[in-house]
Amino acid sequence: MARIPQSFIDELMNRIDIVEVIDARVPLKKAGREYTACCPFHNEKTPSFFVSPAKQFYHCFGCGAHGTAIGFLMEYDHLAFPEAVEELARQAGLEVPREVRESSRPRPKDEPDLYALLARADRLYRNWLRQAPEAKRAVDYLKQRGLSGEIAAEYGLGFAPPGWENLRQALADSPRTEQALVTAGMLIPKDKGGAYDRFRDRIMFPIRDRRGRTIAFGGRILPDSSENGDKKPAKYLNSPETPLFHKGRELYGLYEARQALRDIPRLLVVEGYMDVVSLAQFGIRYAVATLGTATTAEHLHRLFRVAPEVVFCFDGDRAGREAAVRALENALPVMREGRQIRFMFLPEGEDPDTRIRTVGREAFEAEIGNSLTFSEFFFQHLEAAADTGTIDGRAQLVQRARPLLARMPPGVFRHLLLQQLGRLARLEAEELERLIAAPDKPARAAQAKRPAWHKAAPAPLSPVRVALMRLLHRPALASEAGDPARFTELALPGLDLLQEVIEILQKNPHLNTSALIERWRESKHFPHLEKLALWQPEVDDAEGLRAEFLGALARLDQQRLEHRYDRLLARSEQGRLNEEEKQELKTLFATLNRDKRLNPDGISE
Repeated sequence: MARIPQSFIDELMNRIDIVEVIDARVPLKKAGREYTACCPFHNEKTPSFFVSPAKQFYHCFGCGAHGTAIGFLMEYDHLAFPEAVEELARQAGLEVPREVRESSRPRPKDEPDLYALLARADRLYRNWLRQAPEAKRAVDYLKQRGLSGEIAAEYGLGFAPPGWENLRQALADSPRTEQALVTAGMLIPKDKGGAYDRFRDRIMFPIRDRRGRTIAFGGRILPDSSENGDKKPAKYLNSPETPLFHKGRELYGLYEARQALRDIPRLLVVEGYMDVVSLAQFGIRYAVATLGTATTAEHLHRLFRVAPEVVFCFDGDRAGREAAVRALENALPVMREGRQIRFMFLPEGEDPDTRIRTVGREAFEAEIGNSLTFSEFFFQHLEAAADTGTIDGRAQLVQRARPLLARMPPGVFRHLLLQQLGRLARLEAEELERLIAAPDKPARAAQAKRPAWHKAAPAPLSPVRVALMRLLHRPALASEAGDPARFTELALPGLDLLQEVIEILQKNPHLNTSALIERWRESKHFPHLEKLALWQPEVDDAEGLRAEFLGALARLDQQRLEHRYDRLLARSEQGRLNEEEKQELKTLFATLNRDKRLNPDGISE
């Protein structure tokens, strides 16, 4: 698959001006070195949205929204990453180049295109629904469920006839094509060679990406199916993970919703394909479904790019409640002002299809509107196992809330949750914030025989964090960092990231803050770097920033020497030092104890 070269992203981020990009959509006003406006991502009367020309970065102090120009377009214009890059490139008068990943080598002329192959399978399933002799059962079932031909056609419903080789015989015209069908998840390889159809005697639902291309399928078994003999088949069967399909990213029905509705104020997340299609039959065109997996943070990012409100619809039984709790926990890192999540629980024994048939569209949508808000369900979940009428119960409430609130981004929404927790626990929000930030375990006692320089009180911020914050504010500082490889032996949180940032900036001294951050967009470090980039010095003094950066590196050098000293000391106590190492140990001792009076006992002669 083609990808956008990193060198082009770097050039684009250095060429475009985030102020111009945002000002074209949200009028900005000059405010000192920055620009400001009322935040476009939440309602406010006093501007708290700031844009930094120096960092090419935006940040809202009200809701916590922040990011680069690419991130702004993804959030504001609801664009995918490649689309946002294309838009910025168009504004800059550049053409987006494409390159092929090593793992996705150029396809030989006789090797099938997976997209084209899945498109052929899609057409085949649709034709079988209309023409296959066995399809009458499927058509009757769909009519029984009340689906019209128009809705079935819009969602591309098809039929996989009974039998083990229908698709294989129709499409696998060569060994290469058969292998491609295995890769695409359509065939299952046999132990002794050959392959057979994955989907048999099922109603077929094509799963489409944001561009409308078929990337996978879901199949629903027919009620009277005898495909697996006495063995009861799974009700729903999804394509496996493939080069085109990742369950944790895709949502069934999202493409169709965007095609049907120009403006989507809310998205309803339901359990299965039939729920999505049945609701569409009743005029609810904003339903989507996850694909055999719990809702992930990546799912939620995609959903919030399309609509400001997401409503989860669950069965009202115990399993539904447990699934709702998992959805709540996965939503914590993406919750902020301007985003609304609700939890809708159906009466036990009902699904969205039966419910909307029972009460009608208007009443069903009223139930959606009256569903539990995120905060209501959050505290309902916490209070279920805690008696807030007792001190013990209130302590248990706070203990249950700690790991959940710790996963939320800072901002007004999190603060309001803390205030409500404080009212229930009868504590001030500031005290709760301190308790949540406190570590669960006390620091380990210092080891015996360690010199006094091990016992200094820790600084409020780690040197790694300080160095990263200064680098993101002023990337040119990397030129004075020396060789970051010298810290390799230190096992400190974030140190590998700091080393990589320094190396990249030393090789690419032209990178600005936003270009640097964009290099980690697909990495777990991306949100961490974005948060660190929010730091702003009280006084933007170049020499002061340089001193703080070099001071942080000096602290790391100190820890590096201490680490080396500890290793040599341990070997010395075992009598395992050679002459060169003994001399190094003495030199390290003298260096680390400069201006200190320490007993040199323990160094073996």
